[in-house]
Amino acid sequence: MRVFFRNPLALSGLIIIIAILILALFAPLIAPYDPNFIDIDSILTAPSTKHIMGTDGLGRDVFSRMLFGAQISLLVGFVAVGIATLIGIILGSIAGFYRGWVDSLIMRLVDIMLSIPTFFLILAVIAFLTPSIWNIMIVIGLTSWMGVTRLVRAEFFSLRQREFVLAAETMGASDFKIIFSHLLPNSLTPVIVSSVLGIASAVLVESGLSFLGLGVQAPTASWGNILTDGKEYIQFAWWLSLFPGLAILLTVLGYNLLGEGLRDILDPKNKNN
Repeated sequence: MRVFFRNPLALSGLIIIIAILILALFAPLIAPYDPNFIDIDSILTAPSTKHIMGTDGLGRDVFSRMLFGAQISLLVGFVAVGIATLIGIILGSIAGFYRGWVDSLIMRLVDIMLSIPTFFLILAVIAFLTPSIWNIMIVIGLTSWMGVTRLVRAEFFSLRQREFVLAAETMGASDFKIIFSHLLPNSLTPVIVSSVLGIASAVLVESGLSFLGLGVQAPTASWGNILTDGKEYIQFAWWLSLFPGLAILLTVLGYNLLGEGLRDILDPKNKNN
C-alpha cells in the first residue's frame, strides 16, 4: 500500500474507477429521472439546470441514462473478464503443470484463437445469437482467455522445478494440491494485472457492439447505444456523443492506469518495492 500510494498514475486510476463504481452502484438514487421516461416536450434539449447532460431524440434524460449505462458497461466488464480469467487459469495450469502433449494441444488451441481477429469473431458469434447482455458477457469471456492461459503457463514453467514444489511432490502431495496450494497462488500477480487491463478491453468491446446495434438492446441504456443515438444528431446535439464518449474514455483510462500501476508495484524486479 505504501508503494501504491506513491504511484500517482495507479492512484489516479483507482480514484477514477471508484468514482465510476459509486455512480453506477447508486444510480437509482442519483438519477433525477427514469432513464426510459419519454418527454416529448424536452426532445433534444441542450444541457441545462433541468437536464445537466441534455436529452436525446425521445426526450429522455441523458445523465440518468449515463448512470444506468455505467451499470451495464461495468457488469459486462467484470463478468466477461471473470469468465476469461477462470478459463485461462484452468487451461494455463493444466498446460504448465503436465506439459508434453497436453501442453501442445492447449497451446495449439490458443494459437488458433489468437489467429482469428477477436472483435470479428465476437461479431460473427453475436450475429447468430439473440443480442442480450448475457450473451455479450459470455461471448466476450469465451474469446478472451488466451492471454491469461499463456501467462499462467509461463509462470508454472518457471515455478515447476522450484524447491518447494519438489518438496511437496516428495511428500506425496496430489497434483490438485500442488497446483492450487503451491503453484497457482505464486502465479497470480500477472493474472491480476491482466484482469484489470482486460476489464477496460471488455468495456470497449461492449460499447462497440452496442454502437453497432449488436449489443445491449433498447430501451436498456448503455454507453454504446447512447453513442448510436448521438450519431443521428451529431451536427446539432453534440452532447449525445460527447458525454458517453468521455465516460468510455475515462473508464478505459482508469483501468489502464491502475493496471500499469499494479504491474510496476507487483513486479519483484522493481527497486522501489
